[in-house]
Amino acid sequence: MAPPEAAAAQSAPPGPPSPPPAPGAVLEAVGVSKRFPGVVALDDVSFTLRQGEIHALVGENGAGKSTLIKLLTGVYRPDDGELRLAGEPGAFHHPHEAQRAGISTIYQEVNLVPLMSVARNIFLGREPKNRFGLIDFPRMHRETAELLGGFGITADPRRPLHTLGIGTQQMVALARAVSVQARVVVMDEPTSSLEPREVETLFRVIGELHERGISILYVSHRMDELYRICDRVTVLRDGRLVHSGDLADTDRVRLVSLMLGREIAEVRRHGATSFGEGHTADRQPVLTASGLTRRHQLQDIALELHPGEVLGLGGLLGSGRSETAKALSGALPLDGGEISVGGRALRRLTPSAAIRAGISMLPEDRKAEGIVPGLSVRENIVLAAMPRLSRAGIVSRQKQDRIVEIFMKRLRIKAAGPEQKVGELSGGNQQKVLLARWLCLEPKVLLLDEPTRGIDVGAKAEVQSLIDDLAGEGLAVLLISSDIEELVEGADRIVVLRAGAVAGELTGDDVEENALLAVLAETGDSDDGDSHSDFGDSTDDAGEAPEAEAEAAAGPQDAAPGPLTKTTAPDAPPESAAGTGTGTAAAPAPPADGEPQSTPDTPGGAGSATAKEDPR
Repeated sequence: MAPPEAAAAQSAPPGPPSPPPAPGAVLEAVGVSKRFPGVVALDDVSFTLRQGEIHALVGENGAGKSTLIKLLTGVYRPDDGELRLAGEPGAFHHPHEAQRAGISTIYQEVNLVPLMSVARNIFLGREPKNRFGLIDFPRMHRETAELLGGFGITADPRRPLHTLGIGTQQMVALARAVSVQARVVVMDEPTSSLEPREVETLFRVIGELHERGISILYVSHRMDELYRICDRVTVLRDGRLVHSGDLADTDRVRLVSLMLGREIAEVRRHGATSFGEGHTADRQPVLTASGLTRRHQLQDIALELHPGEVLGLGGLLGSGRSETAKALSGALPLDGGEISVGGRALRRLTPSAAIRAGISMLPEDRKAEGIVPGLSVRENIVLAAMPRLSRAGIVSRQKQDRIVEIFMKRLRIKAAGPEQKVGELSGGNQQKVLLARWLCLEPKVLLLDEPTRGIDVGAKAEVQSLIDDLAGEGLAVLLISSDIEELVEGADRIVVLRAGAVAGELTGDDVEENALLAVLAETGDSDDGDSHSDFGDSTDDAGEAPEAEAEAAAGPQDAAPGPLTKTTAPDAPPESAAGTGTGTAAAPAPPADGEPQSTPDTPGGAGSATAKEDPR
């Protein structure tokens, strides 16, 4: 922590005295404000994190949560107010200062180096050295394997990070964060990419940190998680503090009401999702797929999409949901099969050919496969429409501005203006920018892979309502969602996948939660009979699916319940059990970063980490 500059203190006019440090506070923000051009991100916000507590930070996208986290961790400096660590005032000038002070952060989007190995990522900036001053790779690999073993991960420490699935990468980021001797751990949507078994592992680790007196700032939009593990809650809305107190004293409906700024009666009337009663679909399909096959990933997939309907695609880990969507959009080459749009067969399907045919896809990982963070909101929206907006190679700026204005208003994208970089927006607004990019092409078919992943309840309601409106306007929508309630309430039909093949289809009155769980259980009961409890995975990563399926079938996978059993909201549903494996791969891989190829000194050899109790 850097003390306030003496000169500034002498020249500053006397003001009201700062309130005394809160009892037991380990990290505080007192009256902090942060302004950007045209936007007040935080306005006189105070926040207190107590020793050893798990504190929930909630609010809509754009409420100021990310800005507050960046102030607390040294990414930004506050324009007004002060920060305190253990009662001492000051400010972090750089994230490294926050880390040295004992504040570790896990971001929603994996913030590691993809081409480096797992071990290099975990020890980045603090690599162990041997007596010659060189990196001690055997020791680093050994300690990485032991650390990952505590998380139930058996990936080779030498394996390049980018070869792992999103969920496993998130667990590596978690392992890095807790491996540092931290007093405070900030977790920003840590479960958004995790499957149920990994979530249980995360909660076990949180419980161990809690028992050791480490404070945790937990950001999540998943209410069940908050009421399960958190002690207190702080609610931000439009950059201002609207509530802070014990979570046990705040029921779920009131919490949502505080986040949205709406009356409790309106929230109750609104329901669990913003989907309507159903849609009227055209009898003639707009998209037909048959025999879609790709070795180890898809097996004879067949489906139809009709104008004006929402077709849900459900399944477990490695079921092939994302692969199916990518195949339909031309992003995943196929070994066989046929796709037709409007009765016309598409041959040699590529992403550009799919777009010309009227197929658009919103990918699951908006950071890696969607937005271009360094470009503006305007540039991101019109990116796919450039050929339509140009004449003789010259793009009409007037046409761009007109399109951007229409969709920023229609989707209610919150930004300082069209020229603000999209990387500076909240996750929900980034998702809306991606939707605008594809909607401005006026597609016939819209493929949505986890469209509400990692966005707040307000933005989620807007996206769900938009999906309803688009189907009502005659658009054919394919909806992939980890949220079983969202899938059931949003879809007119549901096709269930298992191991890359169609396992069943629900239509009419059968589109309900129990029927979907029954299909999942029937198709996954060959070994443990618990597959129905694993619905909710959001990491159908290409190349990971076969290994994940094999791992799930290898034996009993019941995760031990986490040690935390906090408050249960009066209207909170019971927690579902955890089930399948982590989806990590244990196969040896070429070493990354020019590391030695000798076998690391780990029990069982390279890539072997025995699951055990937390080695720390």
